[in-house]
Amino acid sequence: MRIRWTLSVLGHLLFIVFFLGIWEAASRSSLLDPTFFGRPSGILSYLWKGLIVDRTLWNELGYTLLAAAISFLGGSIAAVVTGLLFSVLPRLHRAAEPYLTLLNAMPRIALAPLFLLWFGLGIGSKIAVGASLSFFIVLSATVAGIRGVNSDHLTLSKALGATQRQIFFKVTLPSAIPVVFSGLRLGLVYSLLGVVGAELIAAEHGLGQTLAYLQSTFSMDGVMAILLLLAGLGLGVTTLMNRLERALLVWQ
Repeated sequence: MRIRWTLSVLGHLLFIVFFLGIWEAASRSSLLDPTFFGRPSGILSYLWKGLIVDRTLWNELGYTLLAAAISFLGGSIAAVVTGLLFSVLPRLHRAAEPYLTLLNAMPRIALAPLFLLWFGLGIGSKIAVGASLSFFIVLSATVAGIRGVNSDHLTLSKALGATQRQIFFKVTLPSAIPVVFSGLRLGLVYSLLGVVGAELIAAEHGLGQTLAYLQSTFSMDGVMAILLLLAGLGLGVTTLMNRLERALLVWQ
């Protein structure tokens, strides 16, 4: 198993080195215009300067991560509480479902200018966009997880004399947790996307604001570097959530 994992990592590293080598050679031979595609040496130089030399990217990265974390926590907690409330009060769920569907159908990025008017250019508007994205994703997963509980388990629990409280906390909730975690994983990614999208429109700080500035100045090496950083950030948070899910659901 260890050997297989090592070979897999080496294979990916070789592919990345080969891909970057071809890209660099094509840029230097003018097969690819660096003005539009950048070049790996310039991208690495920008990241080295921003992360190691003057460390300006750490401030922007911290701003984006803080806004994404707050929006994810706020949106997810509100979504899980709302989903649990809907499971206890199904009539409330039926009454609210059309309005929630209507709100969910609205593109939140298009609402970003409205959030900017309400909360300003600071972190508040970015949190609002990110939370609005994560809320509906986690809410849908919570409701789906509760609805997907095996009816045989519920019938057997009632036959054995379990109370509604016991059924909820010992049968319904544990059975719904895997689906809820799937929603949380997506909610975290979408919180990050919402924050970066809002920063692209208007912001004082953040990776999205930096990306918008670099794009406006035609600094393609910087644009590619920020995109690479965002891709690594998305991969990192997804991996973190996967490991957390495996650790918490080890009982399954």
